[in-house]
Amino acid sequence: MHSHTRSHTSIFGLSWSPANVALTILLTLLFLIFLLLFLTLTAPPAQGQTYRILYNFTGGQDGAYVDSLIMDRAGNLYGTTRAGGSLTFGTLFKFTRGFLAPLYNFTGTGSGLFAFPWHYLVFGPDGNLYGTEKYGGLGWGTVFKLRPPATACNSVLCPWIQTVLYRFSGAYDGANPTGQLSFDRQGNIYGTTLLGGSGGDCNPSPCGNVYELTPGRSGWTEIVIYNFTGREGAYPTSGIILDADGNLFGSTLGGGDLGDGTVFRLSPWGSGWEYSTIYEFQASDDGYYPHGNLIFDASGNLYGSTGWGGASGAGTVFDLIRLGDWTFDLLYTFTGSPSPNIPEFVNLVMDNAGNLYGTTFSVGAYGNGSVFKLSPGVGGWTYTSLHDFCGDGDPCADGANPASIVIGSAGNLYGIANGGGAHGFGLIWEITP
Repeated sequence: MHSHTRSHTSIFGLSWSPANVALTILLTLLFLIFLLLFLTLTAPPAQGQTYRILYNFTGGQDGAYVDSLIMDRAGNLYGTTRAGGSLTFGTLFKFTRGFLAPLYNFTGTGSGLFAFPWHYLVFGPDGNLYGTEKYGGLGWGTVFKLRPPATACNSVLCPWIQTVLYRFSGAYDGANPTGQLSFDRQGNIYGTTLLGGSGGDCNPSPCGNVYELTPGRSGWTEIVIYNFTGREGAYPTSGIILDADGNLFGSTLGGGDLGDGTVFRLSPWGSGWEYSTIYEFQASDDGYYPHGNLIFDASGNLYGSTGWGGASGAGTVFDLIRLGDWTFDLLYTFTGSPSPNIPEFVNLVMDNAGNLYGTTFSVGAYGNGSVFKLSPGVGGWTYTSLHDFCGDGDPCADGANPASIVIGSAGNLYGIANGGGAHGFGLIWEITP
């Protein structure tokens, strides 16, 4: 009888003593650590967001050179182009589920400063679209309403019906409406004209005004509620926004004591309005020539931007904090080379967390605009570039010169590029966080 005693197991000739087991585990751990380090160092940088083109305009019936975009509660996008369409004067379109439908062909004329969008759109309290056409009507601009056809339409292309609410004459009533329209609780519309009015000679035209449109049985009536004189401000460009108390706020591209632009408020006072300048730009680090939209946060603070100036000369993003008197706070200074002739045009939106998103028309890594995010923090605001347009060179297949931005219900960003794209006539884009 033979007896065999084995103190260790052996596989493939290796004796698995406790020391060998520990050494093997150590070597395996070291291998995994070096492998993880190698993969980390050699992996491409992670993208925090994805840029995607949703639609390229052809310059035909769909339109050309997009200049506004808004979103309804169902997530459908509506916008305007400043050219193209069957009459070549631009279109109103709807974009949903990857399909673009032209809804209306504008009949007005188009000319003038490229940097000012020709159309602005808002949803009215009745659910219809309202907007301004800078050069429509008699050539001095219009305020209009667009609504779906009254009868059922079985076609995928159902033309909408336009009603012109007011045609500007270029005289006392104003000229070239620009910026956002706003409604009060009674359904009155407030807006601004870039030029016209009777407040002063800003050369070559009076300095613009703030107007109110009131509905009645025989149509809409315009009332000029303030004429800019130059000293208090000149050339309002942001349009009007209202706070909960019915005060009107806006900005002027020029004017003020130094001529560098203002932010103003109009407050109801008796049967009229009381005007006050809440900030005058100093052409220093604060910037000058405010040229984009204004927005409120949940606390009633104002946010906006300037077209030039700041530490780098390319414009700034600012807020005005509502603590009794209004306090100016510089959030960010853009870098780059802005246009020497046209102030930078910035659009801003804010999400529920208080982050700011925006577009620049020309400032960006390639000089053709950008999409950015500004996040609040303990030490200030953090800037993140989300997309710089025309990084692929001529002909800017990813678009150029963005002019609008909206936030979808899932947090995705949607916007337009005025030019570039597959056909050179602009596009609709999406950025997914």
